[in-house]
Amino acid sequence: MDRKLSWLRREHERGARIVGVELADDATRLADLAPARQLTVVVLGHEHYGIPDEAWEQLDEVVEIPMVGSGSSLNVAVAGSLVLYKLAGLV
Repeated sequence: MDRKLSWLRREHERGARIVGVELADDATRLADLAPARQLTVVVLGHEHYGIPDEAWEQLDEVVEIPMVGSGSSLNVAVAGSLVLYKLAGLV
């Protein structure tokens, strides 16, 4: 995790926008996520455990994907695809 966290810090220091995909009280709804206008790194957490605590301080924004029905998370590939589609400005 240390190498990944160091890389994330360097990207943040270089001016990249760091967007985490997670359920959080202050999260932006996917529908309200603005298209990327700068280099953007998307951080996806484990389907059960989420984004590690050590990475939260690097996040500029947290986006959540609303779900209907049972379950508390989507498959990580599906979640990442939805967020990247929105960041690309295709919706």
